[in-house]
Amino acid sequence: MSESTTSGSHSPLGRRSVLLGGAAAVGGAALAGTTAGIAHAGSHAHPGAGTGRLREPFALGVASGDPLPTGIVLWTRLAQDPTAPDGMGGMPNRTFPVLWEISEDENFARPVQRGRSWAGPEHGHSVHVEVDGLRPGAEYFYRFRVGDEVSPTGRTRTAPPPGHMGDLTLCFASCSHFGQGYFTAYRRMAEEEPGLILHLGDYQYEYPASDDDVRTVLGPETKTLANYRQRHAQYKTDPDLQLAHSVAPWLVVWDDHETENNWADEVPEAPQEDFLKRRAAAFKAYYENMPLRSGARPEGIDMQLYRRVRWGGLANFHMLDTRQYRDDQPCGDGYNEECPERFDPDRTITGRRQEQWILDGFRRTDARWDVLGQQVFFSKLDLTAGPGEGYNMDSWDGYVANRDRIAHAMADSNVRNGVVFTGDVHQHWAAEIRDSHEHPDSPPAGTEFVTTSITSGGDGSGEAQQGVVDDNPHVKFNQDRRGYVRTRFSAEELRVDYRTLDYVSERGAPARTEATFVVTDGEPKLHRRK
Repeated sequence: MSESTTSGSHSPLGRRSVLLGGAAAVGGAALAGTTAGIAHAGSHAHPGAGTGRLREPFALGVASGDPLPTGIVLWTRLAQDPTAPDGMGGMPNRTFPVLWEISEDENFARPVQRGRSWAGPEHGHSVHVEVDGLRPGAEYFYRFRVGDEVSPTGRTRTAPPPGHMGDLTLCFASCSHFGQGYFTAYRRMAEEEPGLILHLGDYQYEYPASDDDVRTVLGPETKTLANYRQRHAQYKTDPDLQLAHSVAPWLVVWDDHETENNWADEVPEAPQEDFLKRRAAAFKAYYENMPLRSGARPEGIDMQLYRRVRWGGLANFHMLDTRQYRDDQPCGDGYNEECPERFDPDRTITGRRQEQWILDGFRRTDARWDVLGQQVFFSKLDLTAGPGEGYNMDSWDGYVANRDRIAHAMADSNVRNGVVFTGDVHQHWAAEIRDSHEHPDSPPAGTEFVTTSITSGGDGSGEAQQGVVDDNPHVKFNQDRRGYVRTRFSAEELRVDYRTLDYVSERGAPARTEATFVVTDGEPKLHRRK
């Protein structure tokens, strides 16, 4: 629950680099001065509200997400001892009033809205403020206050107005295992100053510490709400991740490790007691720690995560959930050479309702680019180099008919340019999507860009699986390094840069562009640029 007041005039602002300089701390004089006005705007005390002094309660940073033309979600979570084993972040068992402010400038000289929200123990002292009434396509700065403590400053922006075709720089990432490396790639991504960031799953990992870890993971394997809250909090203490959250709005979807490896609907990877209780705990903690709208708030074991975000007339982002509704992986999961079951037309990775939602979105679209933001390899990928074939049953190759229906709709609908952004596999890949990969001469349907991991898998070899690439003629690029993908959308083309870091076992690696591809409007083909 939040209350707000509106003030200030509107004037255009250019981008700022203040957040990248060290940026996380800004004085709180202006916000402190709003206290009386906010209290007047919302004079009814929240039941159980506490007024005790907190010590450094913004240790988990700030974030924003799910931009609309006139609105944005602002997020923070109060924590004095972020990695406390009970998952409560060292917070008293009370509810605290949290003041928030959003402004047109980083000094908060031109505030446009201020308000009050509540952070209570029932939601892990998280705050989700859904601000509305903002200007389309505008940059804003925001911050929070509780007591005398002021949060770091975040920068965000609203989506452009309908029909707007201005360029967009977007970065996307996946697979950040805290123990397997430093999150330098998040810092390099922030330094790109993107207008939007997509995170495509495995934001955190459920595993306990390993002897091979570069950094110490706290707590046991995550199974309880306290475990998941503690694990999310440990990740959020990372300064590079905090910086990436603070520079741009995020669109997030999960994959498996936010709950448990390779889970499928109500089926865990291996038989276990109380998996559905574990799933409910994981969902609740995920919502508490992400800049998501209230419509995504979970109800027990259910959470509405797939959604569509429009970016003017330039792009539709169809954010998918390929875990919650899927059939169990065929043929015992893993990699299989022979698995007729994967061709079963009734098998689904999306569920019937989500598949229909995708197809309806394709039929109604008028965007220049339609992007599926999703988790696992979409294109066919024979992973056995040379004679024989082998496929990953956890990917869309385990659900061939479901994939082909979506690919066919991408090729034969109102979709002008179909694009798939993918995470999961800890390597960079680029591929051309066919209407049906079982018929290589079928029409081209779109393009797929797969990001490597932020840290998962360690430093990487820097090599390509050349034999696999040779066996899959629609695959045009592969490399085993850590990093992320930077894209530039325009009305004329989509430019994709594969950004890599040579190491994550130590801090500070620079990022470089390993490969660049361009997709020209109206031509679903990859053109490699040097």
